[in-house]
Amino acid sequence: MNKLSDIGLIGLAVMGENLVLNMESKGFQVTVFNRTVQKVDNFLAGRAKGKNIRGAHSIEELVKSLKRPRKIMMMVKAGSAVDDTINLLLPHLEKGDIIIDGGNTHFPDTNRRTAMVESKGFLYIGTGVSGGEEGALLGPSLMPGGSKAAWPEVKPIFQAIAAKVEDGTPCCDWVGENGAGHFVKMVHNGIEYGDMQLICEAYQVMRDLLHMSADEMHDVFKEWNKGELDSYLIEITRDILAYKDTDGNPLVDKILDTAGQKGTGKWTAVAALDSGIPLTLIGEAVFARCLSAVKEERVKASKILHGPIAEFKGDKVKFINDLKDALYASKIVSYAQGYSLMEAAAKEFGWKLNYGGIALMWRGGCIIRSAFLGKIKEAFENNPSISNLLLDPFFNDKVEKAQKGWRNIVSTAVSQGIPMPSISSALAYFDGYRCERLPANLLQAQRDYFGAHTYERTDKTRGEFFHTNWTGRGGTTASTTYTV
Repeated sequence: MNKLSDIGLIGLAVMGENLVLNMESKGFQVTVFNRTVQKVDNFLAGRAKGKNIRGAHSIEELVKSLKRPRKIMMMVKAGSAVDDTINLLLPHLEKGDIIIDGGNTHFPDTNRRTAMVESKGFLYIGTGVSGGEEGALLGPSLMPGGSKAAWPEVKPIFQAIAAKVEDGTPCCDWVGENGAGHFVKMVHNGIEYGDMQLICEAYQVMRDLLHMSADEMHDVFKEWNKGELDSYLIEITRDILAYKDTDGNPLVDKILDTAGQKGTGKWTAVAALDSGIPLTLIGEAVFARCLSAVKEERVKASKILHGPIAEFKGDKVKFINDLKDALYASKIVSYAQGYSLMEAAAKEFGWKLNYGGIALMWRGGCIIRSAFLGKIKEAFENNPSISNLLLDPFFNDKVEKAQKGWRNIVSTAVSQGIPMPSISSALAYFDGYRCERLPANLLQAQRDYFGAHTYERTDKTRGEFFHTNWTGRGGTTASTTYTV
C-alpha cells in the first residue's frame, strides 16, 4: 500500500461503498471515513479486505493520508449533513484542496457552497452520480460541476470509474460552473420520473383495458426492448413482469400501488416554474406519485365515484403497436422539455452546457440510459443552437409517424376511464407547441380587464403595451408589471 492515497471518501452507505470499490478496481488507492467509525472497520474487514483501501477514524487522519492537492468525496445525505461535513473538513485543508459532493444535492446549495469554499482558497465540485448501486460499482454516469480548476485533478479518477459507451468514451465530462452538475443531474432525475410514469401508464392500459397477464406484458416489453424503445427502464420492466413470488404468482401484482419520491422530480418541476418552462410531462409524473400516495382515500373514492367500465373490442395487436408509438412520442416530448429547461438555466446562470455531451453522459451507467440518447447527441451536433428537440428532423419525423397511434391511445384511455396523465400531457404540449395561435389573447384581455395588466397587439410592434378601460369605470392607469 502506498504512503498516501489518491482520494478520500466520506460516507460508507451503499453508494459510497460501491464507489470506493470501483475506484480501487481501477488502480486508485482510497482512504475511507464514516461518522460511525465502526462502519469503517466493518468495511475493511468485509468487502474491502485485501484491497488497496485504508480506513481513517477521524477527519484529521483522513486528510493527512491523501496526496496533494487532496481530493475528498462526500457521499452523505443531502442537506445539513453536507454543510456539517464541509465545516469539519475546512480547518484541515490547504490551498487548492478539493471537496467533492456526490450526493443528490439541490443545485442552489451547490452554488452557495462553491462560492463559500472558493472564498477560503479551496476548490469545490458538485457532481451528479447516476446508476444506483450497480452503477456505482461497475460504472456510473457522472456529471461534475463547480470549480473548473478542480476538473484536471479529478478527471483521471472520474473518467476511469465512469461507465463507457461502445467506443470507450466515458459517460463523464465537465458540465459547468457552480451548481451546473447538480442541475443536470436534477433534470436527469426529472426525466427519469417521466420515463417511469410513461411506462407505468402503458402497463396500466395493458393490465386494465386489455386485461393482459404479467407474462403477456413481459413478452411485449421484451419485444419493445429490441427496437427504438431499447433502454434500461424498459429492460427492467420486462424483468419485473416475469418475476414470480414464492407461490409462483407475479410479484408485481402484490406490491402496494403507492410510489415514493426523494424530491428531485419536484425540484425539476419547481425549477421549470421558476424559469417559465412548460415542463408539463414531468410535472404530471410528480403529481401521479402524489396521487398514488393517497391510497386509502382512493379506495374510498372508488366506491363513490364511478366512470365507464373498461372494455376493449378492437385489434389488440394494432393497439399495442399504437401504445408503443404513444410511449415513444411522449418520451421525445419529455426530453425536449428537459433540454428546454437546461437551456433556460444556462442562460440564467451563465453556464456553457454541452447539450450533446450531456446526452452522451447519459448513454451509459445511468437509470435513463437508452439507445435513444445517441440521437439527441446527433441533433445537437447537426444544430447546436436548436431551440427544441421536436424541431430536429429525426425527432420530428418520429413524432409525425407516431401521431395517429398516440392520439388513438389517448382518446381511447379517456373514453374508457383509464388515467393517462403523462402521455396525454405530452400530446397536449405537442399540440400547444405546434399551434400558431393559442387562446392566450383572451387570457391577456381577462388580466387587463380585472387587473389592468396590459397586453400587446398583433397590429403593433412587440414590446409596446396597451390598456383598455373595459367597463368605463377603470380609468387609464395600468399595472407596472407584465411578464411573458
